[in-house]
Amino acid sequence: MGVEIRAEGLVMTYGDTRAVDGVSFTVASGEFFGLLGPNGAGKTTTLEMIEGLRKPQAGTVRIDQYEPWKREPALQRRMGVQLQASSFFERLTAREQLDTFGSLYGVAAGRTDEMLEEVGLVDKADVRTEDLSGGQKQRLSIACALIHDPDVVFLDEPTAALDPQARRNLWDVLRTMNDSGRTVVLTTHYMDEAEVLCDRVAIMDAGKILELDTPAALVRGLDAPVRISLAPGTITVETAREIAGGDPVVDEESALTITTREPSRVLTQLANRDALDGLSVKGASLEDVFLELTGREYRA
Repeated sequence: MGVEIRAEGLVMTYGDTRAVDGVSFTVASGEFFGLLGPNGAGKTTTLEMIEGLRKPQAGTVRIDQYEPWKREPALQRRMGVQLQASSFFERLTAREQLDTFGSLYGVAAGRTDEMLEEVGLVDKADVRTEDLSGGQKQRLSIACALIHDPDVVFLDEPTAALDPQARRNLWDVLRTMNDSGRTVVLTTHYMDEAEVLCDRVAIMDAGKILELDTPAALVRGLDAPVRISLAPGTITVETAREIAGGDPVVDEESALTITTREPSRVLTQLANRDALDGLSVKGASLEDVFLELTGREYRA
């Protein structure tokens, strides 16, 4: 259960564009690993090389002892892949799609019902795929990737078309799958998703890995200020400025906010004044790290 992935010096170019430029990383057996980056960063191309859909122009990939681009059956049976854009067999229902995918791996018929339940498609089991919504097709695509109970799962933006409830339900499916020892590699544009699910993340841009660490370590390394907000009327603006000791204080109709790099000192003084009711504290997040590394300009 679970596999080790080792990528070393991966390169892929398209004309004059170096989409992946010397990317190296390892994924431990049983790890939940995230590849993050803006559009055009190279994360999908990197994932396709690891999956064996593209042969690297330079560098190597190993999944355990296998080179995935050689498409060896022994490895293929251990892999589950969900692509950004998936195609289904025409005129088949959701149940028939899963039965068909399962039959390719010799999966027992009862597995289809399990997967329909896990991805919330029981009531759509007899609906043809062309009549499913975009989010329902996305969930079916994920079920097809998991039908044969793989040891390693590659998910390329799996929750992109899902509503909030479906996203959170799928998180539970992925957590359970990873907790049982499977290796998971995920690309996503949702930083909260990566922060909740991933053991480690690699942030890419322009074909290179900019940072690789746990989400918590990346956030700590940003050294960003903390915003402490109080309900209006909790303390006066003058008191807030006294407590802030020179840190910025913003007085708005909805809240009084102190921005500080010394949250312990500020919170202690607020506690001494019995001013903690309705207080909220917001520190940096993985999204802040992402924007710091990749910038805020629009990407095509």
